[in-house]
This record gives sequence, C-alpha cells and structure tokens, in this order.
Amino acid sequence: MSVAASFVQQGKKVSRTAAFNTPGSPHPAQIVAIGRNYSEHAKELNNAVPKEPIIFLKPTTSYVLSGGNMEIPKGVVAHHEVELGVVVGKRGRDIPESEAEGYVAGYALAVDMTARNVQEELKSKRLPWTVAKGFDTFTPISSYVPKEQVANAADLNLSLKINGAVKQDGNTKDMIFPIPRLIHHISTIMTLEEGDLILTGTPSGVGPVVPGDKVECTLKDSTGKELATLNFNAVQREGGYHYKPE
Repeated sequence: MSVAASFVQQGKKVSRTAAFNTPGSPHPAQIVAIGRNYSEHAKELNNAVPKEPIIFLKPTTSYVLSGGNMEIPKGVVAHHEVELGVVVGKRGRDIPESEAEGYVAGYALAVDMTARNVQEELKSKRLPWTVAKGFDTFTPISSYVPKEQVANAADLNLSLKINGAVKQDGNTKDMIFPIPRLIHHISTIMTLEEGDLILTGTPSGVGPVVPGDKVECTLKDSTGKELATLNFNAVQREGGYHYKPE
C-alpha cells in the first residue's frame, strides 16, 4: 500500500512512522484546505466569491476515521462542511495544470468541521482561522478511494445527513476552481508531498452539528455508484478548550 493510501486510512501515526523510521520516505503529510470554492456556499455565508483559491491549513491531529467521535469543545458552534479530498501521490512544485492529474493518487470523503462562532470572531478581528478549523477530530475522513475507481472527479455527488435528514447535497462540477487549478495554485506556494490531502471546498447547506447528532456522508459518481461513506457521532468534549466570546 502506498504512503498516500496508508496515511488517509490510518492517519498521522502511519505518516510519522513512514517519515521518521523509513529512510527516504516523505515528510509527514499535511492537510491543505480550500475555502469558498462553491459560489452558493460563499453566498450563504455572505462572503465574496474569490478570484483565486483561498488556502488554509489544518493539523493532521484533526483526523478522525469513519465510525469515530467528533468532539465539540464547550462554547463552540460547530458547523459541518462535506468535501471531496484529493490525496497527493508524489512530490511536486510549480505543477502545470496540464500535468496535475499525474500527481493525484486517489480521493477521500471528508468533513471540514468549523467552529463557526470562533471563526466569525477571528474574521472580525482580521486574524487567522487556525483555531476555528484545527481542533482535534475536526476532520472526519473516509477510507481511501484509488484514482482508478473514479472515472471523473469533476462530476461527483457529495451528500451529508444529520440524524437522517439531508443537509448538504452538491456536485464537484460546481467548483469555482477545478482540481487541476487547485493543485497548480497550491504547488506554486508550497511543495506538495506524497500523502498530502487537499480539501477542495464545500457546497452550500452548511449548518450546525450538536452533541448527540449522527452524521452520515456519501460520495457517488455520475451513475449513482457509491464510492465512499463517512459516518461519525458528535459528542461534547470534556475538558480542553472552552470558547468564551468577548
């Protein structure tokens, strides 16, 4: 199994083992996320549609595998954002859009959990979003989907349900910046490594998740074939960070 596949299936532990115990292995993978890549999502949060991709990073400690618990810190209003994840297959810098496909190892279904009230306060102060995006367990992720199983990544359906009710139902064809453009743009700023995960943005319909909720996500191709599922339970985090608005 490749480092890319191993990392997404088992998380940071595999990446650390590969990076520090195996000569010649890549550095620990990173999560590179894209904001506002669906115009309807930008509009629902009263944000301008960007002229170039908006990039932010998430820690790999935020991963939680399907079937696990997503912990919500006290005082936090947590919002779900279902996304297609692109798993990078090899190291690259200044990657041309025309060659971007060759750097894709596969895909995963993910949810970019966001502490919305924390983010809004940070944005109002013109401060970075790291705290709002970086809590432990704030990146639930599915099993790895090899590239060979995906006929067209530009036409995949993403859906998210909470307690059986559909909250998000979108398609990757509605991305403002398609995957090759994202790979090119990111790689002109930072070198992409094998095992990196690119979160490509979320469609409209984002909203709150509260302790006790059961979240179910699916990734399907244009024929309706199910490529991946992602399920997790929302729980209250005990201890740790406690958000208190100013």
